[in-house]
Amino acid sequence: MKFTLSWLKDHLETEASLEEICARLTMIGLEVEDVDDKAAFKPFVIAKVISAEQHPNADKLRVLMVDTGSGEPVQVVCGAPNARKGLVGAFAAPGTYVPGIGVTLSVGNIRGVESRGMMCSEKELEISDDHNGIIDLPEDAPVGASYADFAGLDDPVIAINLTPNRPDCTSVHGIARDLAASGLGTLKTRPMPSFAVEGETPVKVRLDLGEDGHLCPGFALRLVRGVKNGPSPAWMRRRLMAIGLRPINALVDITNYLTFDQGRPLHVFDAAKVAGNLTVRRAREGEKVLALDTREYMLSPANVVIADEEGVESIGGIMGGEHSGCDETTTDVLIESALWDPMNIARTGRTLSIITDARYRFERGVDPEYMVPGLERATELVLELCGGTAARMDVVGYDGHTPKRADFPVSEVKRLTGLEVSSEESVSILRKLGFGVEGSGERLTVKVPSWRPDIDGKADLVEEVMRIHGVDNIVAAPLASHNAVNGRILTVLQIRTRQARRALASRGMLEAVTWSFIPQEHAKLFGGGQPELKLANPIAADMSDMRPSLLPGLLAAAQRNADKGHGDVAIFEVSGTYEGDTPGAQRRVAGGVRRGTASLNGAGRLWSNSMKGGGKPVDVFDAKADAIAVLEACGVPMANVQFEAGGPAWYHPGRSATIKLGPKIVLGAFGEFHPKTLDVLDVSGPLSGFEVYIDAMPEPKRKATRTKQALELSAFQAVKRDFAFVVDRDVEAAAIVRAATGADRKLVTSVNVFDVFEGASLGEGKKSVAIEVTIQPVERTLTDEDFEALTARIVANVAKSTGGVLRA
Repeated sequence: MKFTLSWLKDHLETEASLEEICARLTMIGLEVEDVDDKAAFKPFVIAKVISAEQHPNADKLRVLMVDTGSGEPVQVVCGAPNARKGLVGAFAAPGTYVPGIGVTLSVGNIRGVESRGMMCSEKELEISDDHNGIIDLPEDAPVGASYADFAGLDDPVIAINLTPNRPDCTSVHGIARDLAASGLGTLKTRPMPSFAVEGETPVKVRLDLGEDGHLCPGFALRLVRGVKNGPSPAWMRRRLMAIGLRPINALVDITNYLTFDQGRPLHVFDAAKVAGNLTVRRAREGEKVLALDTREYMLSPANVVIADEEGVESIGGIMGGEHSGCDETTTDVLIESALWDPMNIARTGRTLSIITDARYRFERGVDPEYMVPGLERATELVLELCGGTAARMDVVGYDGHTPKRADFPVSEVKRLTGLEVSSEESVSILRKLGFGVEGSGERLTVKVPSWRPDIDGKADLVEEVMRIHGVDNIVAAPLASHNAVNGRILTVLQIRTRQARRALASRGMLEAVTWSFIPQEHAKLFGGGQPELKLANPIAADMSDMRPSLLPGLLAAAQRNADKGHGDVAIFEVSGTYEGDTPGAQRRVAGGVRRGTASLNGAGRLWSNSMKGGGKPVDVFDAKADAIAVLEACGVPMANVQFEAGGPAWYHPGRSATIKLGPKIVLGAFGEFHPKTLDVLDVSGPLSGFEVYIDAMPEPKRKATRTKQALELSAFQAVKRDFAFVVDRDVEAAAIVRAATGADRKLVTSVNVFDVFEGASLGEGKKSVAIEVTIQPVERTLTDEDFEALTARIVANVAKSTGGVLRA
């Protein structure tokens, strides 16, 4: 939205400077995007031609001596037909940029005669399209004075960035109203138009929209006879050009001027070119209209038009037709002021790719109560500038405006904005903006003016009070700080999800995002396929069920990579799986798959791996390491984690394990995949995988805040002792590790298995498991007796828990 400073002051009585006005506009929500102070016109001065002689070498050129008011006369070569002695016009000295020709002047030589400047035409200054001669000013124009000041071209142009919810400020009057409410001046009120009316408007209007009467809620029309159309006055042309509009003629310029001045788009028809009466209707399929932009538009029933008995004359609310446009021959004119449905205007404008100032306002919502006053004001200007006689107006369809009412608890201003605004000031602000306020005390009823369709409730009213009182009065307050990163900003599940992703990515795995839907056969294979998890409307026949596991999708993704030549794949996903159709039956799982030689220690065909005999195919231990990495990253106490041999049916029974925390909590499983599983999924190759149930991990216990102590290291050297126990073949090594650790948890800091041996020398069904026990003294150096006692406890614990005996 653009307007000039003088235009604004036609509506606002103020002594504020341009800078103050711009600052206040931005503060009240009408952000100023640009200010053009017309500095380009400042170099042009008023000059008088002292003499005009024929150019010695050109018939159509004259050599002028020009008084610029600065002392010595200046010689100028000029080809304008009206160049003569005594003429007063606008002069541009060398070094001046002339906008109409896009040239910066310099001292020139024209046909052998020096020229030190230029006498300018209106077109060269972009005042109008007139290029028939240089500007001819009154004889009393002050020589040497600024031409911009004399001609009123020094009027700054202000451009504001208007949000779609402020249709009231698509007019200069609406902007002035907001500034007056903010205390920057007084809003001027214009007297109601008054003029004589003779006779009826012979052209009648019919609204033929059936049940869709909302598409045109009102239509006002008036005939003005005997007008004389010509150029609009200089002040109007200057303002229109300042905001980027090209003056056309007085009748058209009046409608453009009122569009910006009052936010009321209008249209004028040449009455002599209208056949019969007018009808507002939907366009017929395939109907065409040649619009004022000289383009032909193909219409459809989605478009509302104004038509006479011969066809379409205007696209309602957007653009008039070329056929009935006004020109210098127009003597009788029909002035139209109507209301249009904003949504239909927006759709029609987008469909036809038409952008006009009328569309801009109607799709946001114009003031319905100004439909008739807008026509009256347009008639007044037509009579003033073009003469003629006005007929009585016809208004059809308009039933009046019912104002909205909103409840306004004044305390909401403090609650929503933090501003301390008294009830009296809130009421004063709303009334200055045109709102009606009823009631007293802390709860008021507010009547919304017709020009504010964006106001619906108390929050909107609070916003009005806030922006006029001053957004800059809101005291900045920092957000509440948190104790640490990932403090209670995220839930424990969200934190662990992030930690699991980072842990797996750090192990060289790539994150994948797979479908949540899988074939029914695959779902049943992984423990799903329940009727409640079947999709009612699947996007494809092979995506019929919600997935019970991440592994089918990851295995399929790994095979797709292998089919394209990428056989060594390590991918993971942290997402949801489904055990039922209730919220509690959705799980958060971290799952991963490795294929080929994509283990952490052997990665494909590297020269270093070839020295070791080639890349090692992935196995159960790679999957175990990945699962453990997730558990550790999520903060699970690993000392309490147990690995039981065997996993779900989709894993190989002898190369898989289940992860437990205590006897009841299952944290996941890992292993190499069962051949039957791979056959059903149609995948192949060395494959191992895992799933860890993040939502099954118990939340960490909250500890009292205490000062962290420095790390204390023992001053005594650790000692390692090896033990080899003969146990039954079905005894797990983990049971031996737990028993050895439990012998003395203060001294035994770690137990590692380093050898497993089976042979006939051990006996039928027996095996030997060798462990390394690390003993770390803390309080004193251990004696031989201390080591013997600890060794005895380790052997006794293992014998009691597993039946194992020391190997001879």
